[in-house]
This record gives sequence, C-alpha cells and structure tokens, in this order.
Amino acid sequence: MIDQADGFNASEASENQTTFRRDLVMRFHACGMLLSLMMTVVVFADAKPKDSALQAIDDVPGLPRVLLIGDSISIGYTVPTRDLLRGRANVHRPLTNCSATSTGLSQMKSWLGDKTWDVIHFNFGLHDAKLPPEGVRHAPLDVYEKNLRQLVKQMQATGAKIVFATTTPVPNGGNLSPTRRFGSIDDYNATARKVMSEMGVTMNDLGAAIAPHVEKWQIRNDVHFNADGSKLLAQHVAASIERELGLKKNKSVK
Repeated sequence: MIDQADGFNASEASENQTTFRRDLVMRFHACGMLLSLMMTVVVFADAKPKDSALQAIDDVPGLPRVLLIGDSISIGYTVPTRDLLRGRANVHRPLTNCSATSTGLSQMKSWLGDKTWDVIHFNFGLHDAKLPPEGVRHAPLDVYEKNLRQLVKQMQATGAKIVFATTTPVPNGGNLSPTRRFGSIDDYNATARKVMSEMGVTMNDLGAAIAPHVEKWQIRNDVHFNADGSKLLAQHVAASIERELGLKKNKSVK
C-alpha cells in the first residue's frame, strides 16, 4: 500500500527537480550572454583607431600618382606629405610598415600593383641595420646593397621617376637597449648612395635634413620623431616630389 505522503513527496521532488533544471538552463544562458558581453567590451577596449596613413585613398582623376614606400618613419610623414601635395598629386603608400629590403623583395610586386606611377619615393635602412636579436630582418651591408639593386630594378621597370630617401639617425650611437641595437647608419647610407648613383636614382637626404633637429624633435632613446619632426621630413619629401613632377613649391612651406 502506497503512502499518500510518499506520493506527495515524490511529486514535489519531481517538480523541484524540474524547477532546478529550468533555473540551471537559465543561469547557463545568462552566463553565456555575460561572457559574450565581456568579450565584446574587451575587444572594443583594445581596439585602436587605424592610423590614417595606413588607409587607402581614392585617386583624384587627372592628378599624378605618387607611391611612398618605407618603414614607420615614412608612416609618420605620409599624412603631412599628402596635405602638402593635396590637389596636386595622389599620394599612396602600402597599407603596412614596409620594413627591410628583404620584405621589399617579397612584397614589392603587390605594392606596385598594376596601375601606373609617376613618382616612387622610397627608403629601406633602419630594419636592415637593426642587429639581432631584435633585428630579425637584419641585412649585412653586402646583402643590403644586393637587395637595393634588385628593388631599384623592379621600380624602374614601372617607368616611374625614382627617389631614394636616406635613412634617418639613430640616437645613442645606435644602442637603444641591450637588445635594440643598430649598425652604422652612415655606412648603410653610404652603401645606398653608391647604389643610387650607379643606377641613376635621385637622392633625398632626409638624414641630413633632420640631423640638426634630433635633440628637440626625435623621441628620447627612440628612432621615431614627434609631429614637428615628421612635418619637417614631409616638407622635404613633398619638395622632392614637386621637383620630379615639375610642380611649383607649396607656398605654405617656408
């Protein structure tokens, strides 16, 4: 004979178990939603606005096309160079840090694309001169020279006018930390000058242009420059492009 109390307890237990399971499912979904929300917040918190220098631009029809190739120093002067040549030239760049000559050899074809260029203004040097262990793309001077010659041939094949910008100075004799060291920038620039002279490439001596101002415009113990330093470099870059294109000098530049 079944006790009614036992039946009631069994029914109550079944109902409690169902409620428990329902609550467990609801809590599981709530935790999932909370985790998803937390991940979204982290992603947005970590997201940084993309450098406008690394954003593609649309050509203004009828204007000459200019390509800037270079490392983070060139990224710094890209936007002010565009500003100086606005309405007179379409100034493009690869949407990346172009790094060392070895990177140039592997990526140059994609950077040049299939459109025509009127002027290509380029630099490689800092990443080639950077010594291991941080300098993972280090190129000794003989390799640097060989790579430059191959790169110039590729760029000259486009029919564009080519300008090489010398590499800008590294402070502290090239020793920024025990792991962040550079070979002689003077030696790399001398090698580049030799190559450009022999291959008929115009020089833009950015290293000499910025040298008198490194104390006030170069970031302390770093290869990079503040906004004023990048602006000065841009003025020299824009001026070299103006000369190649036969444009009048920007009147806003003293």
